[in-house]
This record gives sequence, structure tokens and C-alpha cells, in this order.
Amino acid sequence: MMSSAEGAQFAGAMTLLRDCVGGEPGQSLLVVSEPEGSGFYDDDAPKVTAAAGRFIGMRVYQTQSECFLATAEDRTLLLDLLRGFDHIVFFSRVGDQIRFTADKDMPSSTMCYTLDLESLNSAFGTACYHGMCAVKEVIENAFFASNHIRVSCPRGTDYEGSPQWPRGNTGEVRIKRFPMLVPRPVPAAGFRGRVALDRFLVGTGSRFYQPYHLPIRETVYAHIADNRIVDFTGPDAEVQRVWQHYKHVSQLYEIDPMYVHSWHAGIHPGCHFQNRAEADILRWSGTAFGNPRILHFHTCGNYAPGEISWNILDATIRLDDVPIWDKGVLKPERLPGIEPVLENHPHLLELYRHPHREVGMESLEEA
Repeated sequence: MMSSAEGAQFAGAMTLLRDCVGGEPGQSLLVVSEPEGSGFYDDDAPKVTAAAGRFIGMRVYQTQSECFLATAEDRTLLLDLLRGFDHIVFFSRVGDQIRFTADKDMPSSTMCYTLDLESLNSAFGTACYHGMCAVKEVIENAFFASNHIRVSCPRGTDYEGSPQWPRGNTGEVRIKRFPMLVPRPVPAAGFRGRVALDRFLVGTGSRFYQPYHLPIRETVYAHIADNRIVDFTGPDAEVQRVWQHYKHVSQLYEIDPMYVHSWHAGIHPGCHFQNRAEADILRWSGTAFGNPRILHFHTCGNYAPGEISWNILDATIRLDDVPIWDKGVLKPERLPGIEPVLENHPHLLELYRHPHREVGMESLEEA
């Protein structure tokens, strides 16, 4: 029997292990964390998750990884380490770096975006995982069925088109996300327009380089046609800094700097980030994108997720002229087929009606 104190401490970990991971008594679980004091994850969330796994009768093992995979050899060594377990849970950024792995022998694996125990036990970590997956599916079906999609934002984004969904390729990652943060990305092919780049450019978590983010002092506009950035416009000095950043990152990895792969917006109303993004840009970029106020693009490299992301605040996304995201607020009730999901998960409907708004970025009204 779990005490009330254990119930409160294990609330998010139980949602993670039972609903997302699918852990059962007798199964083996490896919890991968970063070195203590690394500053990205706290030290308590992985420890509590391991304790919760033991409580439900799993055979729990714990290990520490490096924060980043620097070489192909590091990646191979990590994948070898993971073999033989029933389930892997990552409280480590290396899970993000292998999320597109093609290794068919990869055990059931989950990447956690709850960076500390507070986040794990908040509405972000305890919201029904199955319900969020059902919301994600309805959103994806609405995107698939749409003939025309338009994205706009208060800073001047005006981007529209009809997505060209690839055949036989879902664009999904092999590693599960916890919590469920985003739908599958929308291909940039079939779209054109301009996207307002404001505040900063930042990496995608695919690889880590210096400088990992570029502050933007005045708005720069990226002009896009299908999968290509055709121009940057705005104040000359800012445009040159953006060009140089793209040149620098693309030369590091010998990739196409002007490629725009895809985009998607957050869907989890419990996702939050209290501090200013620039004060902790690595942690911000590792979790805040799940909030519906943020839409991000994958650019620089003809693969997901690319190496440079654009983060658009308070976007409106219209599917066949219906604003499903309305100035950064996701309106699930406007989605075809959502009624049974919300009836089965009324707590999610309440969370969507009262979403977290703290995402570490200011709107024009808040500035």
C-alpha cells in the first residue's frame, strides 16, 4: 500500500512508468541520468522514478551518461549499453540525440522532458498520457485532412500552403516522449511566406555546438519557398549576423544551411518554464517547446530536426480557415472528432481551458 506522501512524491513517476513506459512487475528498467550537478536535470527526478519502479516491482538499474554524444563512437557505445533491458528511461539529453535512431534492437525507450521533480509532479507530468496521445492523434488527423494551412503571429509571420506529406515515412521518432509534447511535424514542402525571427535562434538538441544560440536584437524575416530559405530581410546588421550563424553551423557539419525541413507547435497546456529563456537557454530549449504558445521550425540541414530552430510565440494556426491555435491558445474543441476524447478525459479539457502561460518569452502585450 502506498502512503499519501509516497503517492504525492510518485505521482508523475507513476504516470511515466505505468501509462507511458508500460512497465510491469518483473520487467527490467534502466534509468539513464546525467552526472549529478550537471545543471540540466535535477538529481531528484531520476531517483524518484527509480524508487517508483522498484515500488511497482520492476527490476531497476541506474546509470549515468555523458550530457552529450560528441562522436559516432559515443553513439555506438551508448546503444550497446542499452541492449538487454525491457525499458529505458532517459533523464539525459543523449536520449534526444538518438531519438531518430534506426536501430531495430533498441529496447522500449522514453525520453523525459520533465527536468526536475516539481515538473514531474506538476500538471505537466501527471496529465493523462493516454489522453494526450489521443489529443495528438486527433490533431494529426486534422492536419492530414486540411487542404490549406496558414500560420501568422503578432510579429508579422505570414506563412501558408498545403503540406506534401511523405509516403511511407511518418516522421515520428523511435523513442517515446514523456510527456506528450508535439504532434508529428508538418513538412515545409508546399508552403511559402515569411517567418518572423525574434529574440534568438537556438539549436535543436540534435548536436551541441558553440555558440548554441544567437540573440536577435531586432526582428529578422526569413522568406521561405517550399524547403528553401530564399532570403533574410530586416536591419542590415542583424541580417548579417543571422547569415553568419547559418554559415558557421552548416560548415561545422557540412550540411545545407538554407534547408527548412518542417515545423510544429506545442500541444501540452501543462508545459511551463518559469525563468527567462535567455537566462537558461539550454534548459528552455529542452522543454518549453511543448507549450501551445510556441511553434518551432526545424532548419539548417535536410533532416529532422535540423540544427537551428526558429521559435514563434503566440502563433495562430488556421486549418482550412479554422483557428485551431488562436494567438498561442490551443482550442481542442474546434477539432473534428475531439468530442469523445474530451468526454473520456474531462481533466484535460479543464487544463486546456486554464493553460500554463509561463514559457520564458514575452508577448508584444507583455513586453
